[in-house]
Amino acid sequence: MDIKKKFWIRLRELRKEQWLSQQAFADKAWFHRTYISDVERGIKNVSLENIERISWALKIPIKEIF
Repeated sequence: MDIKKKFWIRLRELRKEQWLSQQAFADKAWFHRTYISDVERGIKNVSLENIERISWALKIPIKEIF
């Protein structure tokens, strides 16, 4: 399994654990909903800065995403 697929599977898992819709999560992280959708489908590559925003929005350390 490639790293992008592992990342989006984990991101979706973490988002759903917190009962967040893609829209609610995107709002918390200051992203557009379609960006989150694209990341979760493996279409978009995620920058380090955006990984930091994701961890902030989920209120977890970055290392827990991986």
